[in-house]
Amino acid sequence: MLNTLSHGTSVDGTLPLVIVHGLYGSARNWGVIAKRLSDERRVIAVDQRNHGDSGWTDSHSYPDMAADLAEVIDTLGGRADVLGHSMGGKAAMVLALTRPERVGRLIVADIAPVTYGHTQMHYIDAMRSVDLSTVEKRSDANDQLLRSVDDPSLCSFFTQSLDLKARRWKLNLDTLAAEMDKILSFPEVSGRFDGPALFLSGSESNYVLPEHRDRIRALFPAAKFARIPGAGHWLHAEKPREFEAAVRAYLGLTAP
Repeated sequence: MLNTLSHGTSVDGTLPLVIVHGLYGSARNWGVIAKRLSDERRVIAVDQRNHGDSGWTDSHSYPDMAADLAEVIDTLGGRADVLGHSMGGKAAMVLALTRPERVGRLIVADIAPVTYGHTQMHYIDAMRSVDLSTVEKRSDANDQLLRSVDDPSLCSFFTQSLDLKARRWKLNLDTLAAEMDKILSFPEVSGRFDGPALFLSGSESNYVLPEHRDRIRALFPAAKFARIPGAGHWLHAEKPREFEAAVRAYLGLTAP
């Protein structure tokens, strides 16, 4: 089963909230937001397969990731609210479409159920290029990443997945590279999720476009849309307080 980090305790009449990180992320990235949201409910952040402290596999498909999430939710009583960002949002959507009985409310952060044309391979190449034998501290890896990644915040984000003691990445870069086409796509799913669903985007991001809304509504008829002003794709990191407030308000106003 996936590695998880749990915050808070179960509250009678309130579903737990499962948080699913995006590509190259981990449960630890969501620690502050998870802890803050746990004042009203139990919050469980997961390490997805091939990330963090979860197991490595040769597959990184969305049906497999959705099955991983279902297994976690089964240990929580069989039903949970689910919040997923980017790749984690796609995994959460596939879970809701294929196993709707396990999902109370769905929150999808800055991603749509579509195939994207960009690639994330250059980041894998950048991480592979780091000479881990010379790395004594995260800043050493960060300096090497900056040679090929021009965004310092992304370099800092990547190094959070570095096991300094073992001098290894906590990311299965080989499988993520081999499965990149699947990660960028969205599988053909025949189901529909009629429960409450919030598609929360950054106003400066181009991941969820107006032309995606018909596709979203076809799969999620009750979908609501909201944007966080001044935020890009990493909306939870760029505007954490606003992101938390939006999630808290939505969970408070909708019935599971």
